[in-house]
Amino acid sequence: MEAPALTPPLAGLRVLDLSRVLAGPWCTQLLGDLGADVIKIERPGVGDDTRHWGPPWHGEGEDRVAAYFLATNRGKKSAAIDFASADGAELVRRLALACDVVVENFKVGGLAKFGLDAASLRAANPKLIVASITGFGQEGPYASRAGYDFIIQGMGGMMSITGLPDGEPGGGPMRAGVAIADLFTGMYTCVAILAALHRRDKMGEGAHIDMALFDTQLAMLANQASNALISGEDPPRQGNTHPNIVPYQPFDAADQPIIIAVGNDRQFARLANICGHPEWVGDERFASNEARVANRGAIVSLVAGCIAQRSAAEWLEQLDAAGIPAGPINRVGQALADVQAQHRAMVRTLGGVPLVGSPVRIDGERADSELPPPALGEHTVDVLKELGMGAEEIERLSADGVIAGGLVD
Repeated sequence: MEAPALTPPLAGLRVLDLSRVLAGPWCTQLLGDLGADVIKIERPGVGDDTRHWGPPWHGEGEDRVAAYFLATNRGKKSAAIDFASADGAELVRRLALACDVVVENFKVGGLAKFGLDAASLRAANPKLIVASITGFGQEGPYASRAGYDFIIQGMGGMMSITGLPDGEPGGGPMRAGVAIADLFTGMYTCVAILAALHRRDKMGEGAHIDMALFDTQLAMLANQASNALISGEDPPRQGNTHPNIVPYQPFDAADQPIIIAVGNDRQFARLANICGHPEWVGDERFASNEARVANRGAIVSLVAGCIAQRSAAEWLEQLDAAGIPAGPINRVGQALADVQAQHRAMVRTLGGVPLVGSPVRIDGERADSELPPPALGEHTVDVLKELGMGAEEIERLSADGVIAGGLVD
């Protein structure tokens, strides 16, 4: 007899998603994976900008949707409502006040003219939690600026420590291969929402959460920011090496590169042994991590000469047996097809759409929504019916162009 499915941790929570593109949708997708009922408000006929950010596309003709949108919007219902109109704004306001959480990423003050800003909504429902995501926060000299991940990676110091050093071929600042400031802001926002919900359960009050991509990017500098604060010097770009640990980088095996990540002196001793050079451990230049950092070039050259003698497969087998962290540099397709990814069922199909699933597992079950990314306005009628609206009123709003996305049964 199969054990009953666990109740999702956020079951019963209602979230109104007024966000688009990435940071906000990433947050609400995670909330949906955890069991929340997420209603995504989109502009009739247009929808989230990322629906049109292709190729690649899924589907054909008018029904096609960009892969980008699919990556960030599973687990949601789509209601197409034009809240630039008075009727549409009132509809969205009613929906917001019937929810526990509202997530939005409009420019500072952008929702006030519709009566959908945090102050207006919380005045009507003090228990409401409103999360506002912007480039630079709700206050400060840059508050009115639009925030884009690429700009934030540049302004927030990330690009200055990413890429090859100046003077090397291809050297210069480099952005990360995915929009990490957006993604991390989405996750931080989700954490803040969960904290606010916990406080509301205890204190009975809602919250206005102010999240900024710039703040998040600074926080994400982590040890590199700490290095700068403590030393008073800007960390250099080091390509694929680590500022604080050696050896911790790719090495060219006889056929392809592999990554070796030695995290402590015990692992280094084991590496020296399998390289056939146990004397490295007794060399004062390499005896500690601090010494290896000071003599980075010398030890990296010695390890590189050793690794180049055998194939990647041989080294990875030996390194694994010795308990030394190591791995290949996979292409995206290889990573998705890896046996570990298959075992963990990280690639799944929802509504005919192949997707990467949620990485969250609770009590052995993955916290992953079963709702595929929605078609534009797919749930408009259902959402309005849940709000208590009758067929006649829904049909009038549709005829007036306030809503779109389906017929009343």
